[in-house]
Amino acid sequence: MKVEDILRKKTARVATVRMNETVAIAAQLMRASNISALVVKDVVRTEGNTAAGMFTERDVVRAIAEHGAAGVNLKISQLISVGQLVSCAATDTLEHVRHLMNKHHIRHLPVIDNYSLIGVISIRDISTAFDDEATATERSVPA
Repeated sequence: MKVEDILRKKTARVATVRMNETVAIAAQLMRASNISALVVKDVVRTEGNTAAGMFTERDVVRAIAEHGAAGVNLKISQLISVGQLVSCAATDTLEHVRHLMNKHHIRHLPVIDNYSLIGVISIRDISTAFDDEATATERSVPA
């Protein structure tokens, strides 16, 4: 199974936050959308609007644990590392994506094709897909 198989079943909208927004704004966006991660976008002169990283519930907890109540006023750019963005492509297998998540200790990956953000895949998406596949296999095996 491939990433594109999962993306077909998900909403096309990708929740994003800008680098200069605060932790409080990001937390409110996640709560309003009932999600646990946002793609962080940055405006780069040469490339336009680009995905720079992921901001997750873990980042909210870390900001508050390290800075107390003032953590909610920190900018996203102060908390994420904008080194090499770990991402995947729609044509990647779920096994490959699961490996990337395990290797980098992350639970969400932006899906980028032709330098464009087309979605986000989570470990829950992968787990559900594997469960669905196992259930379908069980139903097709004669008793």
